Amino acid sequence: MAGVEARERAAVAKDLQALGYNGFAEAASRGTACPDFRALCARLAAELAALGALEESEGAKALNTGEGPGAEEEFLRHLAGLLRELHCPDRALSEGYCVAALREPGACLRLLRFLCSELQAARLLHLRPLLDPSPALPGEEGAEEGTGMVQELVLILQVLGLPVSTPGILASRLLQDFHAKISELLPSLPAESMQPLLSYPLDSPRWEALESLSQSLRDQYCCRRCLLLTRLDLTISAFHWSERAQAQGEAMKAVLIPVREALTPESAVSIAHVLAARADLSRLVPATSVAARQGTCCAVNKVLMGSVPDRGGRPNELEVPMPSWQSRREGGDGRKAGRQCWGRKKKKK
Repeated sequence: MAGVEARERAAVAKDLQALGYNGFAEAASRGTACPDFRALCARLAAELAALGALEESEGAKALNTGEGPGAEEEFLRHLAGLLRELHCPDRALSEGYCVAALREPGACLRLLRFLCSELQAARLLHLRPLLDPSPALPGEEGAEEGTGMVQELVLILQVLGLPVSTPGILASRLLQDFHAKISELLPSLPAESMQPLLSYPLDSPRWEALESLSQSLRDQYCCRRCLLLTRLDLTISAFHWSERAQAQGEAMKAVLIPVREALTPESAVSIAHVLAARADLSRLVPATSVAARQGTCCAVNKVLMGSVPDRGGRPNELEVPMPSWQSRREGGDGRKAGRQCWGRKKKKK
């Protein structure tokens, strides 16, 4: 149980860091008696209300009840209504008595995981109108390229915290804002955290060599992906040979065809990914390390298989059978018998 709670605590800290709530890792495991924990829940609920995920924003504001003697009870009372409005799937928190439910081990971490996931979804839904510009005409030249550029610019503005709705701004001015904001944020990062993986300057011959290498790798990846996709198609077709699959053929196609159409032989990796790669990308972590096993360890790893029948398949353990010599006529010499037969045939002729 201690290992599960530690993984849950690490996952909550990672979610909070991704949302921009730094410095709340310790408060996440202290429970509702801690004012910092209540303040964290109040901030998450306030942002949910600001993004339109809550119909009653007053309930979110009431979570921040301060540090008085009855602050915890007031917090739990408003929290129960908030979870019901968000349709929390954890019945112990939403339908039961919140005070008793949050006293259980790991319940407060489950509460924060739910609030973080709701906030992530609310942010994505808030970005959807910005990421979906007005649809272009099918025959309009450069419509798809322009849509992709707009989406990338909106994502960059959102990550840097710059205002998104700036109609009529020049591209040069936008790039200057990007450069100024990034230069402002770089000193706050840890040392050597943004070292590029490609550390050599690129002149014209090196650009040509890099482009040639990239094209060669794309061709190889395309060939390998074609091979894997062919194997996948053959495996899928083999499933349709059974009698049961013939009856469920249409249902299988309805599930497999959308997945298969999304798989293309062309690789999406380009030189831009190489230029954007950082030095920590070349750090190899063994699959058996403690950090990697925290995400892959499960109860199935401890299940031992029983005895299975020996199916052979080891040619090095087989003894080569020695050829046995047997005479043509039993009880005599084979070579002599052969000469006698040949002689008799000659006499007959």
